[in-house]
Amino acid sequence: MGRDATGEIVMTRPPLPPFTEETARIKVRAAEDGWNGRDPAKIALAYTADSIWRNRAEFVQGRSDIEAFLTRKWARELDYRLIKELWACSGNRIAVRFAYECHDADGNWFRSYGNENWEFHADGLMQRRIASINDLSISEAERKFHWPLGRRPDDHPGLSELGL
Repeated sequence: MGRDATGEIVMTRPPLPPFTEETARIKVRAAEDGWNGRDPAKIALAYTADSIWRNRAEFVQGRSDIEAFLTRKWARELDYRLIKELWACSGNRIAVRFAYECHDADGNWFRSYGNENWEFHADGLMQRRIASINDLSISEAERKFHWPLGRRPDDHPGLSELGL
């Protein structure tokens, strides 16, 4: 938390831009941890009140839409586990690549691969998220993400180590 020029309390979400490679990696891991927690209301707080998303072909704007989107997502993407990796950063922007595994209600497993472009407000909240995602049907035996639901353990390999 901080105060703006008028003295009003302003929520901040460090690390703040401009990002270095080190602070961008911290931001990426925080996002991964949040999404692996699968709490839509909590995750929505990492975004500006008027945040704009493109997720595949769906357009979302604002925290309430983000919360509704994530609620729908995890109602159908069961046992969701995600890994994000920094691709590049400059100023208030971060590019990441990611993969996640989940299954549907019928037990069919998928690995989804994608790239996200993030843009942050000075307070460290994400104001824009552009995601491109492709899905691959996999067998349960082909799964690579085998940690208990929640935060990925620090000793679990990342995308590069897994050859993804």
